[in-house]
Amino acid sequence: MAKRVAVIGAGVSGLSSIKCCLDEDLEPTCFERSNDFGGLWKFTETSEDGMTRVYKSLVTNVCKEMSCYSDFPFQEDYPNFMNQEKFWNYLQEFAEHFDLLKYIQFRTTVCSVTKCPDFSKTGQWDVVTETEGKQYRAVFDAVMVCTGRFLNPHLPLESFPGIYRFKGQILHSQQYKSPERFQGKRILVIGLGNTGGDIAVELSRTAAQVLLSTRTGTWVVNRSSDGGYPFNMMITRRHHNFVAQVLPSCVLKWIQEKHLNKRFDHANYGLSITKGKKPKRIVNDELPTCILCGTVTMKTSVKEFAENSVLFEDGTMERNIDIVIFATGYTFSFPFLEEPLKSLCTKKIFLYKQVFPSNLERTTLAMIGFIGLTGSILAGTELQARWATRVFKGLCKLPPSQKLMAEAMQKEQLIERGLMKDTKEDKLDYISYLDDIAACIGAKPNVPLLFLKDPRLAWEVFFGPCTPYQYRLMGPGKWHGARNAILTQWDRTLKPLKTRIVPDSSRPASLSHYLKAWGVPILFASFLLIHKSSLFLKLVPEKL
Repeated sequence: MAKRVAVIGAGVSGLSSIKCCLDEDLEPTCFERSNDFGGLWKFTETSEDGMTRVYKSLVTNVCKEMSCYSDFPFQEDYPNFMNQEKFWNYLQEFAEHFDLLKYIQFRTTVCSVTKCPDFSKTGQWDVVTETEGKQYRAVFDAVMVCTGRFLNPHLPLESFPGIYRFKGQILHSQQYKSPERFQGKRILVIGLGNTGGDIAVELSRTAAQVLLSTRTGTWVVNRSSDGGYPFNMMITRRHHNFVAQVLPSCVLKWIQEKHLNKRFDHANYGLSITKGKKPKRIVNDELPTCILCGTVTMKTSVKEFAENSVLFEDGTMERNIDIVIFATGYTFSFPFLEEPLKSLCTKKIFLYKQVFPSNLERTTLAMIGFIGLTGSILAGTELQARWATRVFKGLCKLPPSQKLMAEAMQKEQLIERGLMKDTKEDKLDYISYLDDIAACIGAKPNVPLLFLKDPRLAWEVFFGPCTPYQYRLMGPGKWHGARNAILTQWDRTLKPLKTRIVPDSSRPASLSHYLKAWGVPILFASFLLIHKSSLFLKLVPEKL
């Protein structure tokens, strides 16, 4: 008899979790509190249901080849960066292709998820749900929580002196849908993440003035890189990761900053990172132009609010502010879990590889999608779901819970004592994290072996974009179309651009391109690696 798995949420993570359950012959039941799938990608005109949805004009930050399900490429004529509607259409195609919708119970809220009395033996969970005012109880062998990172708006009003004296309108970015109702207003946007930057740019076309306040500054990158190719495909590559691991961090930082300032000097635009703050990056093609044209004005952090004015930390004051929009992010919570599990899951430090709670003696609960990556979240959550379902089935093993808890508590104590950096808000490196999870499954691509068996494919895997198809080349979950998907990924990238054919347009994947661009860095990195290895061998006898 197949094990029953409860999947909470039918967004991007929930859909992949349903499919991964089916791939491992598990029996999924997905509970979705709204009336449709897609999570935040299902646009609605209002936020009255309390769910976070994308704003109407949103365009993806990660291109299609880097943000697809690993065995289901986008159609070749889809644009490389999509609006909300196009991306939701892709989710619909995915759900229908793998026949996932029949496993979803819509308009169903999960009230509680508690351990069954014999949990230590069975690992089973008692799940209470509510549909149209009626409650239902069922027992499941495992649970996958896919409610996402954008659950509860973070509105830190207490951190802003005088905010309650302010007579204008106060909003969280969750409530923002379109710019029409902001016509002719003077608007302050607080927070410079991707959302804050997008909203500021869009409002600058209709508002009288947009002020954008940031405590930290940011690096701004384009969706297109040098040559016009998708930025993600040009930088997210295994050989880049290799060089980054070999080069000293100070050298790497200098190279990155020099490249980012090549387009425009961030200091001149009021965007450079404040000293001592964590560096962060946003994707925005228009913000520098808006600053240059004066439709967006950069400001430091807010010191104090008055009735209709704002005083900033640098001593400047802006008057006649009509609206303040807090683009200050979200917090996630798990109201359906019991303590202490609820608190431990909220502290991501107690999630083994960001997925499994450390305190459970039976690994039958997985948190899918509660990560920040330097690349596509979709690709990361899919690998998490593949790993979790194999753990549920007993095909992958985890260390004992006692060991995991001891390690997590030790790490927490070191952070509290200031002996270790708290990285819970930092984004994880895309390739490193995906490789780590894939290794747990047995699906991490073996590049040296590929060079022996299939040099052409190996070249694309190592020197080309690290697209999700790479994690379907070998091991459990192998997809026979993965090789072709990798070798044709540039064809699908360039296809939507070929609406007016011109001669001599080609993809940036030729041998000469890589040798010219990376021959010297690779040789230099190899030299450093060999030098470090020889130094280590010299030191070993002394240490012994």
